[in-house]
Amino acid sequence: MRAAWYTKFGPAAEVLEIGVLPDPEPGPGEVRVKLAASGVNPSDVKSRLPGSRNTVYPRVIPHSDGAGTIDKVGEGVDPGRVGARVWVFNGQWKRADGTAATHICLPAEFAVSLPANVGFDVGACLGIPALTAWRAVTMAGGVARRTLLVTGAAGAVGHAAVQMARYEGAAKILATVSSPEKAAIARAAGADATIDYKTEDVAARVKELTGGEGVDRIVELDVAGNAKSIPEALKPGGMLVVYGSNKPEFTLPFGPMIVKNLTAAFFIVYELSPALRREGAAYVNSRLAMGQLETRIAAKFPLAEIAKAHEAVESGAAIGNVVLTLD
Repeated sequence: MRAAWYTKFGPAAEVLEIGVLPDPEPGPGEVRVKLAASGVNPSDVKSRLPGSRNTVYPRVIPHSDGAGTIDKVGEGVDPGRVGARVWVFNGQWKRADGTAATHICLPAEFAVSLPANVGFDVGACLGIPALTAWRAVTMAGGVARRTLLVTGAAGAVGHAAVQMARYEGAAKILATVSSPEKAAIARAAGADATIDYKTEDVAARVKELTGGEGVDRIVELDVAGNAKSIPEALKPGGMLVVYGSNKPEFTLPFGPMIVKNLTAAFFIVYELSPALRREGAAYVNSRLAMGQLETRIAAKFPLAEIAKAHEAVESGAAIGNVVLTLD
């Protein structure tokens, strides 16, 4: 198979290699997927940097998400799955070999049927972004008839979260962005109002847009960067749902958090239980089948240009998902 990999950490152009490796063979309970596309997520890029979780592997084929066709199954897997179009997730989580290759073997539960109306390029963008958005919006009673703030709403997770919150019946959806272009994207996805976090006081604008009350829930992309505004932006009894942070440590003020009876919930999509994975995948597929989940693909690169794909994600210039094409 053709694949990209790295054996040391550092800049994409310096450490990513491309070549031919032996075709993998599925083990018991596994499927082999002939991949057509691979999603490039921020976590995939961070994993290539020094100090990442991948230090235990001598060689890493990066990327968690992808899409393609099952071409072989291992012992215990229904042979009828051969030929099925699927989207895959958790490709390189606690494993050395991810989706930046023409083939991948992984547990059968990580290969989800791809609706017939959805292309492989979109399928490669579902695992981390769509499942994260689903969990953040629906956990702990969901957002029906509640107010919501989605941070980084033009990003892959935020964009999906705004759409899902609208379909789930949120009373009002506010979204933070960093440019007029991103504001237009968030509003098109279903946001009622946008806040430019570079030029506006986010907490003050949230209070203004909610009649002084604050929001019921914050879907938080960067808890360390936004910690200062969180207690003020939430109404009493509100919930902070955290799926990311740009720093390993952060501080939330104890006084405002306890006086307002605020709740903070943290999760990482890779470690959802099998039951939650099935529930989330079914939800995502139902929205896709109904044409109710739009994915913005900012750029596509061939496998040979994987370094450029990583650099596009690192730069933050790509507004939407970045995809590698493998067929």
